[in-house]
Amino acid sequence: RDASGLTSHIGYWMRFVSNTVSHSFADKLESSGVTVAEWVILREMYGGDDTTSPSVVAELTGLTRGAVSKLITRLLEKGLVHRRESPDDRRYQDIELTSQGLSLVPQLADLADQNDEEFFSCLGKTERTRLKTLLQRLAKHHQLKTVPTE
Repeated sequence: RDASGLTSHIGYWMRFVSNTVSHSFADKLESSGVTVAEWVILREMYGGDDTTSPSVVAELTGLTRGAVSKLITRLLEKGLVHRRESPDDRRYQDIELTSQGLSLVPQLADLADQNDEEFFSCLGKTERTRLKTLLQRLAKHHQLKTVPTE
């Protein structure tokens, strides 16, 4: 019986490109001391309300509250976020970016832009738009909500 070839699958090519793009971005982030998952949290917090809660961040990213809590703890240790517990209910917390976190996000966004440019500059503007539209359509069709962090 014949079996389809590995490289005959769209999924193979998507993963091949995605892994390379993702690893390149992770390498770029390494010098800042931030992981891709931490970057996702920082970026989701940036430009919104002054403060938010871990549950809102979990909802925005599609990550579990436990995963968000661990990431926020790491960001606290790095001095990139503040956390305040509610005086009325210790289970409720407000988190916000520190001035260091606020200044770091645009720098990291520049790295993300550079990474995209490196990998997708061989495509014209129309091709990039079409590729993004197709990927968004697939994500919507399959109800994908979790932000990729690895």
